[in-house]
Amino acid sequence: MFDTFKNRLEIEGKLTTVTALRIGAARSTEPIGSDLPVVKDVLGQPLIPGSSFKGALRSRLESFLRGILGSNPRLVANPAVNEEWCITAEAMKELKEKHTNDAQLTAAILEKTDLISHLFGSPWVASKFQVRDLTVLPENWFGQYQERDGVAIDRDTETAADGKLYDFQVVPGGTPFLFKAVVENAEDWELGLLMVGLHQFETEQIPLGGGRSRGLGVVKLEIEKMNWFDARNEEDPTKTDPQKLIGYLQQLVSEKTPTFDDGKELKDDWVKALINHLKQKVSTTVEVEIQ
Repeated sequence: MFDTFKNRLEIEGKLTTVTALRIGAARSTEPIGSDLPVVKDVLGQPLIPGSSFKGALRSRLESFLRGILGSNPRLVANPAVNEEWCITAEAMKELKEKHTNDAQLTAAILEKTDLISHLFGSPWVASKFQVRDLTVLPENWFGQYQERDGVAIDRDTETAADGKLYDFQVVPGGTPFLFKAVVENAEDWELGLLMVGLHQFETEQIPLGGGRSRGLGVVKLEIEKMNWFDARNEEDPTKTDPQKLIGYLQQLVSEKTPTFDDGKELKDDWVKALINHLKQKVSTTVEVEIQ
């Protein structure tokens, strides 16, 4: 899947907290520290782990696909439960016994891999989508953490339970974070799937962190750049165009910024490719159920 370079999409933008954000770290050991601090970088500034963003995005897309394709693990697996993986440990063992040739084994694994794992990865397939940890924009950060109180309620008296008062730290609303992500060697339908997910962040539909039932974690993504380079041959997309790739490599080692296409102009094409791919999967699934 990565043995030959085919394409690359670089995404840059800004993720801004609409409401306060809490992505917790381990309990503080400081005498006067917060009971539940947020994740920070080495400079003591707030940080959104790339894994938190990627996990929330993946979860939302899985829920969409389950609504379209049902709960078939071969189409939409559940990575949290081993028995609901599209390829269980027993199935993987059978594939290895059946296919001794590495190329054939790889093809068989990819054929059985669920749609989400093609883009986001699994224990047997590397992820095509990489998200950097989101660091706060320093010019907009002045150390303005907020402390909030929490308490457990006694169910009998409906008042604060004794000894159950605690405080937790949040990053205030309006705090901007730098967003950078990269996708390599993705199919058009996979890029369409990613565009659908990112649009959910653009429209404040996917919250992050804890305390979401309290209104915390609402964020808004603003994509500023989508730099797209495609080395695939226009006549045969399964092959690369040597001249395109040579030109790209020449620009990489020079002082010039590589020439990219604007990925924003291709979003509709990628989403159409996704829709066509899903229609094909739905049709195939129905035919199999009838048989």
